[in-house]
Amino acid sequence: MAEERELEVSIDQDACTGDGLCVQYAPDVFEFDIDGLAYVKDADGEILNTEGAQAAVPPKRRLDIVNAAHDCPGECIYVRDRADRTPVAGPEAD
Repeated sequence: MAEERELEVSIDQDACTGDGLCVQYAPDVFEFDIDGLAYVKDADGEILNTEGAQAAVPPKRRLDIVNAAHDCPGECIYVRDRADRTPVAGPEAD
């Protein structure tokens, strides 16, 4: 079986609507900060609130993260291949 590629996820807060679907899909990866916008979290659960911050996608959450990117009303979730940064889901993906 082919090894699955590692993914990373980021959120563009300028486009975030604060709807919260991402937090419902994967609360261990996404969280609201005090500004009412969603952010990604690192493996220790810390919010990464610097602009353009990326978090590794846990293998068990791959489908949830991709679905969150597809369903996000703000189209602000970017899922990319960690190795070559190819868009997998979100606004840049085909």
